[in-house]
Amino acid sequence: MILLFCGLSGAGKTTLAGKVATELTDLGIKIEIIDGDEYRKEICKDLGFSKHDRCENIRRLGFIASRFSAHGIVTIVSAINPYDDVRRELSEKYEHVNIVHVDCPVNKLISRDTKGLYKRALLPEGHPDKLSNLTGINDQFDVPYDADLYINTSENTIQQSTSLLLYYILNNLHPTENASNKMTNNF
Repeated sequence: MILLFCGLSGAGKTTLAGKVATELTDLGIKIEIIDGDEYRKEICKDLGFSKHDRCENIRRLGFIASRFSAHGIVTIVSAINPYDDVRRELSEKYEHVNIVHVDCPVNKLISRDTKGLYKRALLPEGHPDKLSNLTGINDQFDVPYDADLYINTSENTIQQSTSLLLYYILNNLHPTENASNKMTNNF
């Protein structure tokens, strides 16, 4: 199972992935998180933030996720993942891809602004620190209207959001993932 997260910066993707990973691990289910920020620093550092590079980044993360998933490991790709066409491409190319929209209103994200990105994106044009390609502010984000799971982190607590995702995963695991996880835990 591949859970292909998408959502704006600060919506809670990384937090949610970490919380559900802990819950799944406690249940004896193997899980891997492919965090967009971490992988961008290591294997995607040659990519910028153009649409072409963002698409290539997601394709690479999707390929890595497919390798984990092929071995029965629940895999979360935690990235902004802004473009519907690339999400669809991965859904068609790999098995058991589930799109999870982690949503939060922009005004709430601006107030959270844990990385200071929104502040920089809202600077006036010409300011030397202006961020001109922040998804959802001055760069495109395709809202997934037919996501497999929708979680609004401004309406749900972290625990509620975790429970929604955990319930979804447990009810959509494929037999090979269940068998693989159970066999490993019996040794």
